[in-house]
Amino acid sequence: MGELVYGLLGRKLGHSWSVPIHTALGCEGYRLIELEPEELPAFLAREDIGGLNVTIPYKMDVMPLCDKIDDRAAAIGSVNTIVRRGGKLLAFNTDADGFCFMARRAGVDFHGGKVLVLGSGGASRTAVACARQLGAREVVVISRSGPDNYENLPRHADADIVVNTTPVGMYPGNGAAPVDLTAFPRCRGVLDVIYNPHRTALVLQAQALGIPCSDGLAMLVAQAKAAEEHFFSRSIPDEETERILLTLRHETENIVLIGMPGCGKSTIGSALAALTGREAVDIDAEIERRTGCPIPEIFARGGEAKFRALEREATAEAGKRTGCILLTGGGAVKTPENYGALRQNGRIYHLLRDVGTLPTDGRPLSQGADLAAMWRERKPLYERFRDTVIDNNGPAEETAQAIWRDFCAYSGD
Repeated sequence: MGELVYGLLGRKLGHSWSVPIHTALGCEGYRLIELEPEELPAFLAREDIGGLNVTIPYKMDVMPLCDKIDDRAAAIGSVNTIVRRGGKLLAFNTDADGFCFMARRAGVDFHGGKVLVLGSGGASRTAVACARQLGAREVVVISRSGPDNYENLPRHADADIVVNTTPVGMYPGNGAAPVDLTAFPRCRGVLDVIYNPHRTALVLQAQALGIPCSDGLAMLVAQAKAAEEHFFSRSIPDEETERILLTLRHETENIVLIGMPGCGKSTIGSALAALTGREAVDIDAEIERRTGCPIPEIFARGGEAKFRALEREATAEAGKRTGCILLTGGGAVKTPENYGALRQNGRIYHLLRDVGTLPTDGRPLSQGADLAAMWRERKPLYERFRDTVIDNNGPAEETAQAIWRDFCAYSGD
């Protein structure tokens, strides 16, 4: 027999981050394996399978094809890890390990609470089992049909914890949310198993409301560690989970620059690109590329309203990217929707430069404008968007280095 097969089994896996996680855990040959449902039996009959993770939509479909199912996986009714030993396929559920880790890490306390689990698939089964294990008083599954659904959510306004196991809000459908958290005034915890984007609309709303919350990356890394322990019958230190999680956060998080027109975003973006090797994405340049028109001409033809609509579309697309430097226009903060697009995968840096030194050439709203008045109008908007402030009155290289030092010290949560 040749080299054993290790990988993630699913139907569409373009969004997956499993390969870098398992590579970091020491599984060099780990790969993505996309199969159609009718291909599952023949694939799982292969004798060269070493270890597999299983994701949507096959977490329940693979169960009849396995020889032995671990007691916890059988109780949950969902499998996400398969290992071939002695010619037999052994099935486990390490999602439960990941879910419990995510909840503990976020400080979400299930004890005595009423839990709403959104979705009824394999991930939902894991969430339900873990919620009960962690001491929930009541667990309610919300599905599109059935007795508890999205049409009668008001009957569950007393929910203490909301868990999203649906794909609503997952890349490339960024920006969507399965529920509005203001419908649950007692909510004290929100968990979303989605990890791309880093912060879904649901997580962003939880953060805005001051509710302890987590995206699904912590769960993904922790379940991968547990799966690797099954794959190779070895123990992996718990510290590896945090190390890999922090590494992934840094590699995938965007650096976002906002600030007044002429404050130096393009210059600092270029300096950061040279310093970090990351791609700098200028959203104004993206608008010009899409329309075939320079920014001043867009303003001349359609006014500011037309430009802001184009800017919103370009920002929504740019914000889906990961590991980049995003350069915004000076007025991007005037469109509230741009915050979610930029923050979902990014840390937002507000560049400050003395208003009297700001250039106006080629900037339609700056030419002939009272820049001091513009600053007074936009200052609260920049404050609302930003995560931190960076002074940019000195050399560009020093500003870029200051941003990079902050970013490297940032935990990513």
